[in-house]
Amino acid sequence: MKNIPPLDLTRQYKEIGEEVNQAVIELLHSGNYVGGNAVKDFEQQFALYTGTYECVSCNSGTDALYLALRALNIGEGDEVITTAFSFIATAEIISLVGATPVFVDITPENLNLDLEQVEKAITARTKAILPVHLFGHPVDMTKIMEIAQSHNLYVIEDCAQGTGAEWAGQKVGSIGHVGCFSFFPTKNLGACGDGGAITTNDRAIAESARILKAHGSRQRYIHETIGINSRLDAIQAVILQIKLRYLDSWNQQRRKVAQQYTLLLQGLKHLQLPQANPQGKAVWNQYTVQVTGGNRENSALASDCYRNEILSQLQAQGVNAMVYYPVPLHLQPVYKGLGYQVGQLPSAEQSAYQVLSLPMFPELTTPEQEQVAYVLKEALEL
Repeated sequence: MKNIPPLDLTRQYKEIGEEVNQAVIELLHSGNYVGGNAVKDFEQQFALYTGTYECVSCNSGTDALYLALRALNIGEGDEVITTAFSFIATAEIISLVGATPVFVDITPENLNLDLEQVEKAITARTKAILPVHLFGHPVDMTKIMEIAQSHNLYVIEDCAQGTGAEWAGQKVGSIGHVGCFSFFPTKNLGACGDGGAITTNDRAIAESARILKAHGSRQRYIHETIGINSRLDAIQAVILQIKLRYLDSWNQQRRKVAQQYTLLLQGLKHLQLPQANPQGKAVWNQYTVQVTGGNRENSALASDCYRNEILSQLQAQGVNAMVYYPVPLHLQPVYKGLGYQVGQLPSAEQSAYQVLSLPMFPELTTPEQEQVAYVLKEALEL
């Protein structure tokens, strides 16, 4: 059988390689490798794409989250409510600014924040809510904003996996007070290296972020606050400008791949398929199923679980599926001091040992998907 990778960036490069090569060579000849028009042009284009007034580019999605929290003056003594099921960066930056992450459970249908639990977690110390549009599925931003407004809280959207996704006809990253994006190569809009950005309709937030990303300075050698050095390279900016023109068509192709998976996999026992919210427009950074049968222990730290058996069988047959994320954030060793216990956030813990992300990228072919489905079906029937 053919070896099927979880993601194949070489296929995307074949499509746009000539454009990328020309743009990069022109940039190299210009000598303007840091900042300059390339970065400014991308920021303007990305702001226009997301429907926001401002875009501030930076070095990574993690930096985007950090800059957003700092720009909102979130720090020591504050609490930020977020999901227990995401990549560590979501929680890590809350801790890095001195605030405390407050983890809430997820809904097993789409693995996003359980909004009923969000409201219950609000205290006098809560400063913000940080929803994650996980795997490209937008959170119910209507409800999030209603909760935030009623409690005078900021909303910081983690859009790392959701570039181009929409909620109620509006792009993610334009609904909350700040949107945070990653341009890591595996993302829907991926650079050929690292990169990130924040988007906002609040010019004061954008200005604060710009100062913070430049060593706390708006005027050279005059430093108003303690900042960091976080730049989007000019080479990445010109590459992202090209890719941005293709993003909507790539996202549409991802939707077709997701629809095909659903047709091929529906009705299989011990398999829960992802469900897109009809009010949103998902961009399917991942197609993540849940293997629901045969679990021998009810633990988020389960190393010997049915899902892992299925994963091993897939990989043996050339289907390179992945697991995002095997340990929920509230049970990570680094957060042991917060006092969360196994069983406290049951949906996140259960999903951690059930999730399985199948190969997903716009160029994935129908025969490749059929092979994935065949091998998965065979594994589940053993």
